[in-house]
Amino acid sequence: MTRIRVRDTGLNLGDLDPGPHNAITDVKGVGVGHYTLIEGESIRTGVTAITPHQGNIFEDRVTAAVDIINGYGKSVGLPQILFEGKIETPIMLTETLNTYLVADALIDYTSERLGVRVKSLNSVVGETNGGYLTDNFLRVIGKDQVFKAIDESRSSSGTQKVGEGNVGGGTPMTGYGFKGGIGTSSRLIGEAVVGVLVQLNCGVKEDLIISGVPVGKEIVMPEPDNSPGNSIMMIVATNVALESRQLWKIAKRTVHGLARTGAYSGNGSGDFSISFTTGTLEVEDFKLSYDELGDLEGDRFLNPLYKATVEATEESILNALFMAETMSGVEGNTRFELPIDETMRVLERYNRI
Repeated sequence: MTRIRVRDTGLNLGDLDPGPHNAITDVKGVGVGHYTLIEGESIRTGVTAITPHQGNIFEDRVTAAVDIINGYGKSVGLPQILFEGKIETPIMLTETLNTYLVADALIDYTSERLGVRVKSLNSVVGETNGGYLTDNFLRVIGKDQVFKAIDESRSSSGTQKVGEGNVGGGTPMTGYGFKGGIGTSSRLIGEAVVGVLVQLNCGVKEDLIISGVPVGKEIVMPEPDNSPGNSIMMIVATNVALESRQLWKIAKRTVHGLARTGAYSGNGSGDFSISFTTGTLEVEDFKLSYDELGDLEGDRFLNPLYKATVEATEESILNALFMAETMSGVEGNTRFELPIDETMRVLERYNRI
């Protein structure tokens, strides 16, 4: 069966409506770019760039937050976001041992593309380990690949669909024993938009849940489920002008969407969430645009944004699975795609379709 997104199967997840692209780029100004590198039998890797806006992000930083669900990872730049509540470079996602090369390339990008030479720069890079399909130690993602991914991201805001599955940083990744990778989704709440993008590389087959159904237990794999993936990066964007403290509360809700798909964040899983706002919709204007908010006090107005984050995270993860294709790589290892036809038959038996 041709790879299709979850919603295209007729399965709608959650109550809220998605944006026009059902992607993180439904948050106006946000762009996504990928560089995918597949060579020989040992290289299955890449890099993904998420830009909060199309300008000079160092000079026009965005408010942000981080939540560390399980800290087994090699990410760069997260402590400064935790303490300062700002992002000053594009957010990059890549494969584990490329992390430090990508962080270095962000310094060059800020100087050469943005014309900014600074004594301090907080590169933001997240990673997951694709070593089952690619040779980690080759470390082939550097300046050229990073520049191309960011350039694509800065030119793509709202103009095209976001690539999913075996693309960019998601190229060699695993999801619940199947082929994983990049997935994205969005939700609308009045004039507010919440968009999520994930790099899925976690979970084992038996734990996979789709719409409350234990799909992983029902599907028969063509070969044993060896070397399950570990780690997931979850990026949340919104247009509501939230404070860093409030964005941290948003970031924490991604774990509920992750849990809906069956993950429990094992000890060797690096599960991180980064949230940011473009700040184009004031909180009071958001409240006026959504009748259910009424005169709620304090941070209670965040509740529908929490729900949107959970729904979009769940659907992003499943989009990564539905869009990823079977891939073979280093040492002859193969990661098989989620069989969509069989998945739909299972869901039909449970009356979900």
